[in-house]
Amino acid sequence: MNRIILFCGSFFLLAACGPRTLQPDAPYVCERCDEWNEPHIPFRIHGNTWYVGTDGLSSILIESDAGLILVDGGLPQSATLIDTNIRALGFDPFDIKAILVSHAHFDHAGGVAALQRLTRANVYFSEAGKAILTTGRLGEDDPQYVADSDEGSFPAIENVTAIGDGEFVSVGSVNVQAQYTPGHTTGSVSWTWESCALNTCLDVVYADSLTAVSAEDFSFAASGAATRMVESAGKIADLPCDILLSPHPFFFGMYGKLERIDEGNPFINELACTFYAEEALGWLEQRLQAEDR
Repeated sequence: MNRIILFCGSFFLLAACGPRTLQPDAPYVCERCDEWNEPHIPFRIHGNTWYVGTDGLSSILIESDAGLILVDGGLPQSATLIDTNIRALGFDPFDIKAILVSHAHFDHAGGVAALQRLTRANVYFSEAGKAILTTGRLGEDDPQYVADSDEGSFPAIENVTAIGDGEFVSVGSVNVQAQYTPGHTTGSVSWTWESCALNTCLDVVYADSLTAVSAEDFSFAASGAATRMVESAGKIADLPCDILLSPHPFFFGMYGKLERIDEGNPFINELACTFYAEEALGWLEQRLQAEDR
């Protein structure tokens, strides 16, 4: 009896290629994980830009004429919710060509490995952060790194491409630009793109976290992370910015804005990036004062 061997993507299988389904990784356990991972109804932000994340962790879908781009993947247990939200909007997750990461922490990169296995998309991140994604372990320069511990680790990610500051990830006619904004982590990246609807094109900024959160005994002043964060805040404030998004939806006021969605698009605010940067600097100042005591 002859055997028929078929080629399916990068896998050789006997008889036939079965359908690809999401295989989530083990859930991460943390104090706020269940709260962050509550489901949220997906919605359009503007034009080609959609929210497909959970109630407390952002994941953004960008539509192009040649496929989809996904920004961030939440927790390992968020991958299922993100996949469900993408399908609920009528999109096919298999059309995702690129997955972009803001920073390499368990609550934003945790679901990326499972989503990449499903979509077979390339993952893009900074040069400084690539090794963190491919190992799934925090580097010693990360403010939240705990020595001799697996705390903060997440599923390792394959096929990570390092992209330089100011370079573009392009899918069809959509070009998403990497903006290095270190501080919260050394490899942090903000992402910017243009979103058009009804002959109106707006600049969208997915600004990475600028919060001075760390493990015990880490010093933002002594490590240089404070200087990097000040520079990154200035960079974000100076970006062309009509719509601000960020890795946690409460940072860009998503809940309150959705309550005003019938009054026009509440996400449009050309001063939002400036306010975001100023608030972050206020938090940093408080942290540095605490380190001085």
